[in-house]
Amino acid sequence: MTTATATDVQNNFGKYLQSVQSGDEIIILKNGKEVARLISHDKSVSYLTDSLRGILKGDYDDKATRAERMTKYESAN
Repeated sequence: MTTATATDVQNNFGKYLQSVQSGDEIIILKNGKEVARLISHDKSVSYLTDSLRGILKGDYDDKATRAERMTKYESAN
C-alpha cells in the first residue's frame, strides 16, 4: 500500500495508475487526511463481494445495521 498526496497523484497519474495495475493500492491524502483509495477493478469487485458475503448468507442483523445507520444520520443534524 502506498500513500500519496492528491497533488502528487494529479502530477504523476500515469505512475500511480501503473502501480495500481501491478496490484498496489494507493491511499490519497488531501490536507493530511485520507480522502480516497485507488485500487484495481479486480480488487474492487472482490472487496464488494466479500462485503456482501454476510448479507447473502443471511448472516447479519438488519435491525442492528439500521440502528447504526440511523445514529450516523441523527448525529449529522
